[in-house]
Order: sequence, then structure tokens, then C-alpha cells
Amino acid sequence: MNPVLARWNALPSGEAASEILSCCGSHAWAAQMAAMRPFADEQTLFAAADRCWRNLPEADWLEAFRSHPRIGEKHAQAKTTAASAAWSSGEQSQMKDADAAILLRMQEGHRAYEERFGRIFIVCASGKQPAEMLHLLERRLNNDPAQELLEAAEQQRQIMQLRLRKWLGEPA
Repeated sequence: MNPVLARWNALPSGEAASEILSCCGSHAWAAQMAAMRPFADEQTLFAAADRCWRNLPEADWLEAFRSHPRIGEKHAQAKTTAASAAWSSGEQSQMKDADAAILLRMQEGHRAYEERFGRIFIVCASGKQPAEMLHLLERRLNNDPAQELLEAAEQQRQIMQLRLRKWLGEPA
């Protein structure tokens, strides 16, 4: 068994929830994951994380979204963990190479997205180039609100899975 998972399985519930919160940003998700322990292996953890995420109400999804900074920025809307902030910085690292035109269009797109949907744009940024993230943002502005909520939730699920792997010390 993964040593991080074995140690986490043995933690008191509150500590376990606090530790895994960096992987998702929803307190309800973290508490439910801690309550479902022990997990026999990583695959069981990953599957439970997905089930738990998909069964959360919208308010908990929105809480997780607020734990992320806008693409190209450093600070989230809500207070977040040091691990989450560091992971966000790494996940969005491609944006530091973006040219001024893309950065300006991203800022404009963020503003339009937030006006349309009332929350920040969420995308699993790992491995994506700035132009690709801009294209996704501009495409998703055409979604209806229900469709966009589901797409944002799926992006958050992908981020959560990457972060679980990082937390466990596995290649992401």
C-alpha cells in the first residue's frame, strides 16, 4: 500500500479531512472522503473520490471552484491550503510564457465568463498551452448555464484526480 495512503487511513477524521482538502477544495468532499476510510489501495481511493464528487450538491462544487485562482493569477477567491496554491501555480505554469495578446484575451474572457456564470472559469490546466486554455474559455462561453456547470464540475474532477496522485507522491 502507498505509505501516504496508509498513514492517512490511520489519522483522526478531522485531520484526514484537512489533509485531503488540498486535492479538491470542498469541505464536504474532504469530510466524506475521510469518513469512507480506510481505503485498501489507490484505485479504490480514486474511484471513491469520483463517486463522492459526482454526488455532491452544486453548492459544494462551487466551494471547490472558489479554491482555485483564475488562470494566470496566483490567488484564489477563497482561503486555500498552501499545497493547493502550490499545485495551482504548477498546473498553470504554461501561462507565464503567454504573449500579451493571449493574456489580454484571457482577462477579457474571465470577465465575460464571470458575468455570464457568476463564478471563475475552471479548467484542468496541466499540460495545456495558453492558446488552448483561451480557446476552451471562449468556447465554453457559449454553453448554457446547466451545461457549463457540468463541464466545470468535470474539469474540477480531473484536477482532483491529478492532485490525489500528487498527494500520494505518484507521477501526475
